[in-house]
Amino acid sequence: MPEPTFVTETRDGYNAFAAEYQQLFGDIMGRNHWERLTLRGFAESVRAAPGPVIEVGAGTGVVTAFLKDLGLDITGLELSENMLEIARRKHPRVPFTTGSMTELQQPGHSLAGLVAWYSIIHVPGEHLPAVFAEFHRVLRPGGLLLLAFQVGNEDLVTRDITFRRRQPAGVVALLREAGFELELETVRAGDGTEKTPQAYLVARSGSL
Repeated sequence: MPEPTFVTETRDGYNAFAAEYQQLFGDIMGRNHWERLTLRGFAESVRAAPGPVIEVGAGTGVVTAFLKDLGLDITGLELSENMLEIARRKHPRVPFTTGSMTELQQPGHSLAGLVAWYSIIHVPGEHLPAVFAEFHRVLRPGGLLLLAFQVGNEDLVTRDITFRRRQPAGVVALLREAGFELELETVRAGDGTEKTPQAYLVARSGSL
């Protein structure tokens, strides 16, 4: 089956953007108190019923490494070979693999947690139901999903990468259709790094 066009475009865009991305966002976890709190809350919840976790769209590995330091058994999955090279170099103790969230290699119901931290922003709306169904497939019953994305209605194209902003209510509706139960929905104001509001959703995998 041919690779979806948006997957190819995202990979190519980040391969070209990787070095600059590292310069711009390599220290991002040190900049935002609220994001650190959100990730700590997710990690604490997963540790209550521990098991393997994956971050899809891991980029340069900053969030994956942060969650690893919080005690999670986590692997990072990344499309872009150049982003992956940076992740492996900067965080050698964290396992990273190449792949796409559209076709996860994990067995069904095998994960305790899945993180998509600003990665569904590259998925067109018509593909989101299939992506969320894939997330539900690999998460065990009761497993936790954490999403982060920009809030809005307009897409932004920069450096040949499309960034899709979304309304939380629409994402929550798709998660429920995929078999998830919402646990947390919060939006924070934009800041000096991100001008738009930012949404964080935590959902628990149920049985369809």
